[in-house]
Amino acid sequence: MRKSGILLHISSLPSKYGIGKMGKSAYDFIDFLSNAGVKCWQVLPISPTSFGDSPYQSFSVYAGNPYFIDFEQLKSDGILKKSDYDSIKWDTNSKEIDYKRIYENTFKVLKIAYKNYRNDLSAFYFRFTEDNKYWLDDYALFMALKFANKGVAWNEWSAPFALRDEEVIAKAKEDYKKDIDFFKFIQYKFFRQWTNLKQYANDKGIEIIGDMPIYTAYDSSDVWCNPELFLLDENKKPIDVAGCPPDEYSLTGQLWGNPLYNWKVHKEGTTADKLTVKITNKNNANAKPEAYKWWRKRIKFATKLFDVVRIDHFRGFESFYAIPATDETAENGEWRIGPGAELFKIIEKKLGKLNVIAEDLGFITPEVDAMLKEVGYPGMKVLQFGFGGDSENTYLPHNFTTSNTVVYTGTHDNPTLKGWVSSLNKKTIKHCFEYLNVEKKKEIPNAVIRLAWSSCAEYAIAQMQDFLGNDENSRMNTPSTLGINWKYRISDNDLNDDVLKQIKYLNKLFNRFYEMPKKGG
Repeated sequence: MRKSGILLHISSLPSKYGIGKMGKSAYDFIDFLSNAGVKCWQVLPISPTSFGDSPYQSFSVYAGNPYFIDFEQLKSDGILKKSDYDSIKWDTNSKEIDYKRIYENTFKVLKIAYKNYRNDLSAFYFRFTEDNKYWLDDYALFMALKFANKGVAWNEWSAPFALRDEEVIAKAKEDYKKDIDFFKFIQYKFFRQWTNLKQYANDKGIEIIGDMPIYTAYDSSDVWCNPELFLLDENKKPIDVAGCPPDEYSLTGQLWGNPLYNWKVHKEGTTADKLTVKITNKNNANAKPEAYKWWRKRIKFATKLFDVVRIDHFRGFESFYAIPATDETAENGEWRIGPGAELFKIIEKKLGKLNVIAEDLGFITPEVDAMLKEVGYPGMKVLQFGFGGDSENTYLPHNFTTSNTVVYTGTHDNPTLKGWVSSLNKKTIKHCFEYLNVEKKKEIPNAVIRLAWSSCAEYAIAQMQDFLGNDENSRMNTPSTLGINWKYRISDNDLNDDVLKQIKYLNKLFNRFYEMPKKGG
């Protein structure tokens, strides 16, 4: 089935409260997609954001972002009054997110809701906390301690807390019980709202594509609680960190700073895993811990949240770039072998065939290609990468070798099409004119969208900015920069009939229009 999709993060949805939420505007956007015949809504990671406000640097690989919780629904639940949130000044610019204001006010409002809810804890709440105990308990404690330490990273806490001294942690669970319960409540409300929103989309036949970063943030409950799974020293400090080598776009490479995985431990099991197996299998000397257990749990959770999971930096499973943690650039890194297709084969034995999109951009080797063929997941083609070279460029649709592909006009890391065109040199503009059969620069953006929709790729996806004709100021993220990203917002007026008709026209013209089958005869 040929499908179309729109990439727009929840944070960018229209809202009176400074940032997009899982409320009316999200439901309206789903209606918009349905009316335009769009099959897929792609979002970025929905986890809590940390330093730099990036959804790819989160306090947890499991938790949901409190900023997205809809206040109006909490009001309908009877635990907020409109005056609790409506009088707050949430932004100074309706086109940009002011994360400082969001941070300073969101938790104040949610604490009011928590105070009003605590006296009426439901069976749903207790079921949620029990089902998610394997990550929620650690995360809630982590956040309680982080707030108690004025937001500083866990490695800056006093040593007994940073190194998780058993007696100190046990006492902290008692001392901070109310705060721990508060953060559990936040997650409960987030996932209740998310589940309802996803169900609404699915009922209209719309799939949600969700993004899963390959790496975790160092300042996360995942690393704090599971140091054995990462390349850390005896003081829980990274030995090597993640990034990308130098290339024509970045002469010193990209230094992401995420801790790297200790793949040997992931495969063979942690000390605690081995001890558990030994105790429960006294009569079976050959019993072993489950291989890649942490990954199996993480991916299983993601498949419940999303209909399709896009795994960021997928090539890192074949081999990953390791940079000494003390370096200030990525120039001195080295490539190391990852788990490869084995990881996904083992997981699929437990979970069945996964519905995954592999982000296979960047430095791709024959070994990476072989891994992708072995797992069978569709890779990505970004049309912005196709122009300015020769006719053999693999990002140009005439070179697509399979329909098992997802073609993008651009991703969240790319400029908008209008911004991209404004930056092109004469040679690339000439190539665009010839390939797209247009004569003016202003015609290029729509021609690129049309090219994506007309391709043989099963999925054709564009950023909402490209359909709105937004310029470079509407870019979602510029890699290797801080303070200017993840702020993009749309207004209710942007989702108008003209835009809807444009998308619907393309979907019908290129056999990507999706319409829910009518019930009955």
